[in-house]
Formats: sequence, C-alpha cells, structure tokens
Amino acid sequence: MVVVTELSVERTPIPGLLVVHMPVQRDDRGWFKENWQREKMVALGLPDFGPVQNNMSFNATRGATRGIHTEPWDKFVSVAVGRVFAAWVDMREGPTFGATYWTEIDEDTAVFVPRGVGNSYQSLVDGTVYSYLVNDHYVEGRTYPALHLADPTVAIPWPIPLDSPDVEISEKDHENPLLDEVEPMSAKKVLITGANGQLGRELARAFPDADLVDVDELDLTDPAALAAWPWRDYRLILNAAAYTAVDAAETPEGRPLAWAVNAHAPAALARIATEHHLTLVHYSTDYVYDGDPTHATDAGHTEDEPLAPLGVYAQTKAAGDIAVTTTPRHYILRTSWVVGDGHNFVRTMARLAHDGIDPVVVADQIGRLTFTDELARATHHLTTTDAPHGTYHLTNTGTPRSWADYARAVFTHLGHDPERITDTTTADYSAARPSTSPVAPRPLHSTLNLDKITATGYTGTDADTALATYLADLDSDVDTDVDHRPQPVDV
Repeated sequence: MVVVTELSVERTPIPGLLVVHMPVQRDDRGWFKENWQREKMVALGLPDFGPVQNNMSFNATRGATRGIHTEPWDKFVSVAVGRVFAAWVDMREGPTFGATYWTEIDEDTAVFVPRGVGNSYQSLVDGTVYSYLVNDHYVEGRTYPALHLADPTVAIPWPIPLDSPDVEISEKDHENPLLDEVEPMSAKKVLITGANGQLGRELARAFPDADLVDVDELDLTDPAALAAWPWRDYRLILNAAAYTAVDAAETPEGRPLAWAVNAHAPAALARIATEHHLTLVHYSTDYVYDGDPTHATDAGHTEDEPLAPLGVYAQTKAAGDIAVTTTPRHYILRTSWVVGDGHNFVRTMARLAHDGIDPVVVADQIGRLTFTDELARATHHLTTTDAPHGTYHLTNTGTPRSWADYARAVFTHLGHDPERITDTTTADYSAARPSTSPVAPRPLHSTLNLDKITATGYTGTDADTALATYLADLDSDVDTDVDHRPQPVDV
C-alpha cells in the first residue's frame, strides 16, 4: 500500500473530474482523515462547490455494483469503510461526451465529480460504505440520465465481471440505456435580465445561448416570480436590469421604483445566487461616488474608494452594490456614460447635428464614454478567465473628457461645425430647469481607474476610437421639426 503523506489533487481526462489523495493518520485503533477540508482543497484547485447534503451507501457484500448515474449536481465521493473500483463517464454535451476514467478508492482517495459526469462503482470487499457529499438536495421522483454498466463503447474493465454470480446489480440499473441512446446533459445556462435595454441587447450578442428576460418575463421585484423561476438550470446571471431615470428618481413616484429595481432586486438575486451556487454579474455606476476629485487618485476613482452617493438614483445603486457583495461569486462592473443600441448622448448629439440644432452642453463633468460592446466584452472576459470575484471599474480607455468635448467630437466626425456647441456648467444647467422638474445632483468627476481589470489581462478600447466606429455605423433618425435655437442637453 502506498502511504499518502501530503494532500494533493490529480487531474483526469474528464474535464473537472479531480482525484484527491489524502493523508491518513493510522494507529492501533484504526485511522483518521480530513475527508473534506474546504480551505486546503480549494487552495489545491477543487471548486468551492458548497455541499448541502451527505449521502451514504452501504454495500453488504463484495461485488455490489451501482451506476452509471448522472445527477445535475456536483459531488465529492469517498469511501468511509472498505474499498471500491469506481468509474466515471462524461455525459455532458460537447466534445468529451463518452470520455471515461476509473480508479480504486479506499480511505486515502476521494474524487470530485462535476455535474453531468456519470458516477459508478463496484465494492471490492464486504461491508463497504460509499459516501456522496453533494451541493443540491435530492428530490424524490426526479429522473436523470443513466448509462448501462456494460456499455461496450465505454468498456469499463470491472474487476469482478458483471456476469459473475458475485455481482449484484439493481433491476433499475439493468434497464439503463446504451451510450448511443443517451441524451447528453445540457450545460447550465446564462440568464440576462433587462434584456431589452442597451446593455442587455449587447450582452445577448456576446452570450448568444443565454436566456433573455425583461420585466414581462421575470419581474425582479416580485418575490413570487423569483421563487418560481428554475434557478437550478443556470450557472450565471447577468443583471442588466436597472432604473436609470436619474431625475425621475427624485420624485415621489420614481423614488420607490428606483429602490425596488436598483437595490431590492439585486439583493434578492444575491440571495438566489448564494442558494444555488450561481455567479452574479451586476452593473453599477460612477454615481455611487460624489465626484469630488480630492477623493480619487489622479487616474480616477478606485474600487476601494468609499461610496458617497449624492442623489436617490445614486443611493439606490450604491445599496445594490453592497447587496451584491454578500454573495461569494459576484462581479460588479462599475461604469460611466454608457452608449449603446438605444437612446443615449451620442445619438442625441448626432440627431441635433443633423437637424441643425445648436446644443448647450455641460462642460464641467469629466469622465469617459463606455460603449456597451466594451461592457459585454469585459463581462465575457471576467466570467471565462477565472478572474477573482469582486468589483471592477470598466469604461473605454483614453483621455477623460467633458460631455461638451464629446459633443464636439460627434459633430466633427459627422462633418458639422463643433463651434455650434455652447458650454455650460452643471450649476447653470440645473438652474435653468423648470422648478417643477427635479434635477438630481451629478458627480463632476466621473473618471474611473481601470488598473484592477487591466491586471486580469483585459485590454480596453480607446473611447475616441470606439466613438468613431460607433458613428460610422450610426443611422441617425431624421427630425423634421427643427428648432435652431441653442438647446440644453440632459446628461
């Protein structure tokens, strides 16, 4: 017998199937081992899979054979007493469907079995106890894919032949299908909320197999709707739903809706993500900061800067950020000045330029544009590269500019005179608004520091380059009711 002196993890030909070799302390009384040690095992590469149930299978005699069963959850299998020959078959759709691996398991070996990999074993001694640590609760009556123990394609070399009188197999396992009759287990899905918004539409292009929902399909503020949703079918939530009417959030009608969508809904999704072991991506805003340049570095606001929201919209977004951090597997992408497929500042400037309208634009708010394809690309990067969970700032790169600077850039790109634009200050813009129309406070300094996401290997696109590309593809709407007076622009 090989004595294991150090905890180690061995990879196998089946992706995600990991063999754990565990040191066992032996003396005259028997032995002791740490069968599941989360901190040590996760550090060696095991997923932090969050087990919720432990099942034991007692096998009275040598030759008891079980499987090949494929459940939709992860499991950590080991032997409490005895020894088994264990075998696994990849039953997941994809290029490794049908891949196999087998080994013997006794007290110093355990195996992490990912969702969708068929599990089976044969007891090699009497009185064997086989243990399953799983991360979902067993539900009576649910059926899952299974494979015949004697399938010739996978050709598992059972040490005790299956036709031996010493082998005992359940009637149910005798009826399991062969591999060419098995429907592969589909991968867990991605859910995009707020799918009809600018960002949601872009995320749908970046994640083409995702399920897309808006408020009509799934109301994130409705506890009953959330409770009824089949969360076990998903692995990733991209929460692009948000209440973004910054000024309307200051009204009696808008305030509760902003809190419901921007704060309570992310809190509910965070609880769901924790319960179902999902990754939650949430999108935030520079408005969570007060915009005081003295509170930021020269390169902009950093992720660890204290939140200091000024208005109702900002406060609800800050509350949503805090709620999302309570679930272990989260990414918060904090961004600014979003431009995509829908109503936005760049489209407004393009229309005004086309229509001959000379706008008055705020010139003392400084930041960078963020195009939705940049946000979608960063989302894909973080969720597919095992980047550390947490909060990341994400905008397009380049020199920070004012809204008025960007307005002039739009006019110039479209062949119009940028001198048609008149600068104003945030204070003067707010003072010019009707007293009956509330104006939310805006942060003057919106530049976000991008060092943290860059350190993950992400390379951003310059905002000026992205703006030129966007304008080249833009088909401006024509407004025939032209007002040639200078027009203040709401940013």
